[in-house]
Amino acid sequence: MTNGIVKLWVASSMIIFALTGPVLGGKKVIIGKAVAQSQQVSVGDIGHEDWTRLLHKFVDADGQVNYRAWKASDVDSQSLDAYLNLLSTANPSMQASQEAKLAFWINAYNAVTIKGILRQYPTSSIRNHTAKLLGYNIWHDLLLVVGQQKISLNDIEHKILRKFGEPRIHFAIVCASHSCPRLLNEAYRASDLETQLVENSTTFFANSGNFQHDIKKRQFRLSSILSWFGSDFGPDQQTQLKSIAPYLPTESAQRAARNNSVSVSYLKYDWSLNDQK
Repeated sequence: MTNGIVKLWVASSMIIFALTGPVLGGKKVIIGKAVAQSQQVSVGDIGHEDWTRLLHKFVDADGQVNYRAWKASDVDSQSLDAYLNLLSTANPSMQASQEAKLAFWINAYNAVTIKGILRQYPTSSIRNHTAKLLGYNIWHDLLLVVGQQKISLNDIEHKILRKFGEPRIHFAIVCASHSCPRLLNEAYRASDLETQLVENSTTFFANSGNFQHDIKKRQFRLSSILSWFGSDFGPDQQTQLKSIAPYLPTESAQRAARNNSVSVSYLKYDWSLNDQK
């Protein structure tokens, strides 16, 4: 009887997880700091210069990260913590432009991800730290304090960034893996956001690991990101392809996308760490 109950509980938990996400998460890890409301500022008033300095130092032009050197540097590890503490002073409810909000949350997502990997490094993949049922899950259990709220990576992506209706966030936020978009080696800035999003979207599709066009077979092979989040780019294939057309690497690919004259399949996602070799 006892074994039957246990099996029933496990089966029920797995069904609940499939519908809602992790049932029993791991120990929560809090980063950033609580800031009195009187000391909070608009996200538009948060400077990202220190984040740019760290990215310049440890991220190359291809978006690969020198985690080993970053973790070995107490000064730069502390600088990352100081930047996360700075993000905690933001009050998302205060007035700010959409560009400032997008830049803030993209930077926050990427900085928290880097912090999460550095905590675990050396590691071969972020997926080593994404327990599905029991144990620590970096996407759910690593929480950044912002405006006195504790916000997970999952919440930043799905409850905040995707709500802006800007699908190119998927070419800017980085899950520390080879099939992710390139980690830009500078902070996103409200004043340059459009240029930066265009640049990284173009770079994303120029990578054959994210996009392939078989002209003879009239077929696109796209990153799995376009499968997982296709609805963010439009309600159907025609709209989705037209959305990405400007960023495709050749005129023939752009024309095929605009005309919806290709079949679509999806590439296998490489979850290995975006670690400099």
